[in-house]
Amino acid sequence: MKKHIPLILRIIVAGILIQTLRFKFLAHPDSIYIFNKVGLEPYGRIGIGLLELISGVLLLIPKTVWIGASLTIGILGGAILMHLTLLGVVIKNDGGLLFGTAVLTFLLAMIILYLSRRDIPLFIKTLTNFNK
Repeated sequence: MKKHIPLILRIIVAGILIQTLRFKFLAHPDSIYIFNKVGLEPYGRIGIGLLELISGVLLLIPKTVWIGASLTIGILGGAILMHLTLLGVVIKNDGGLLFGTAVLTFLLAMIILYLSRRDIPLFIKTLTNFNK
């Protein structure tokens, strides 16, 4: 079971990222509201959606997990920052669900990155030099 946990985490994060794409790509009113509020509508909404799609796919490919996790951390770090500065935690009476999901996904991506740290080329090179 222990070796399945990283895969399960990757599937969860990729699933969250990919399932939110319908809101961005189909111009859901809540998505438009959020991106208007931060001044990124429509290009930011579509661009972030594309980055999330790429991130989700990279998380599912074993050799690119660390890239997908890093990209996810960057994207969701920005989303969390927007919530804390411009949007607020509660968006249109959602009870903080969107913010909570962003924080959870960010934390899971951090765990995934930590678990895949040995696949990062710079980490491998540093570790190799350290052992000499």
